[in-house]
Amino acid sequence: MEKNVFIILPAYNEARIIASIIAEVRSLYPSFHVVVVDDCSRDTTAYEARRAGADVIRHSINLGQGAAVKTGIAYALAKGAEYIVNIDADGQHSVAEIPLLLAPLFENSADIVLGSRFLASKSNVPPIRRVVLKAGILFTWFFSGIRLSDTHNGFRAQTRNAAQKIIINENRMAHASEILHEIVRHDLRFCEVPVTVRYTSYSKQRGQRSTNALHIVRRLLWRKMFLE
Repeated sequence: MEKNVFIILPAYNEARIIASIIAEVRSLYPSFHVVVVDDCSRDTTAYEARRAGADVIRHSINLGQGAAVKTGIAYALAKGAEYIVNIDADGQHSVAEIPLLLAPLFENSADIVLGSRFLASKSNVPPIRRVVLKAGILFTWFFSGIRLSDTHNGFRAQTRNAAQKIIINENRMAHASEILHEIVRHDLRFCEVPVTVRYTSYSKQRGQRSTNALHIVRRLLWRKMFLE
């Protein structure tokens, strides 16, 4: 039975690489739907994505990656998606590894599958980034009570049921921690699978700075103390 799978790519100023990622997805998985959420890019991201064959949703103002993920998921659900895969648009993630995330969902052994760069030896994580990410694992345990090997990896897949339950309020990078909190809150079945994260000169230039982790921690602590 053919699965109704939507691939969501939140994108901001990714005109240089977005078409090649879409082409690879369409080549490997011709039945999958590809959706690019252009977060008010200043370049031709939307044009390149549409020309490559993706459905394109464009934010009229820049809201952040979390908001783009939320928009993409809402669109996929409205179109009847059974399974939703999130993948970064900067080329860090391997499109060929998408089946690794979908397999536990197809087998009904998980509601959401999280990619982990630390379960595989193929990810060339820079030393400073590795330290920040490892610290994030401890913070996530404190904040959400969930034990993981990787916490801020945008490569994940979920069922329609999970996507309908998970609420994203954080517009920017803190949404990744918020999703983990939602997994615990709704008692969703989850697992991690090893994935490759490629740190190229381009992806390092495009990725968030390690210092942004401090802003994420501050915002999530504030929410935990005053909004829960």
